[in-house]
Amino acid sequence: MPRIELQTNIKAKKEIVFDLSRSIDLHKISTEHTNEKAIAGKTSGLIEMHESVTWRAKHFGIYQNLTSKITAFESPKYFADEMQQGIFKAFKHEHHFSEINGTTTMIDIFDYKSPLGILGKLADELFLKKYMTDLLIERNRIVKDFAESERWKEILL
Repeated sequence: MPRIELQTNIKAKKEIVFDLSRSIDLHKISTEHTNEKAIAGKTSGLIEMHESVTWRAKHFGIYQNLTSKITAFESPKYFADEMQQGIFKAFKHEHHFSEINGTTTMIDIFDYKSPLGILGKLADELFLKKYMTDLLIERNRIVKDFAESERWKEILL
């Protein structure tokens, strides 16, 4: 099972970074390039424990739906979302937050299983892991940009 681990340091309060990370509205902004839209479940605002969202996005030229659910939640330290339905066999995305001297460290741990057996494993090696890593890096860049400026107020207030 491939694993992606990212660490992002953000000069903002942990509570702001935590809430931006679970914002459906900010997620839409960070995935504009895939034309991602929340089409069912929680479709705006801050997602909470046991809530789910179904996303529709274009990846590799094909529109796909993916439903994920919040399965763990300890504000403002940690939350996890897991795929309920979608193209992957499975995925779990853990979000960890800690703060020291006004800087929040956000750690993403993204574990996934590709479909299609050996073909999926080949896709992981050739392009899928990099593609998923790039999506997460872009998402984190947007979280950082909003958290370190006054733009977080556009989302959270």
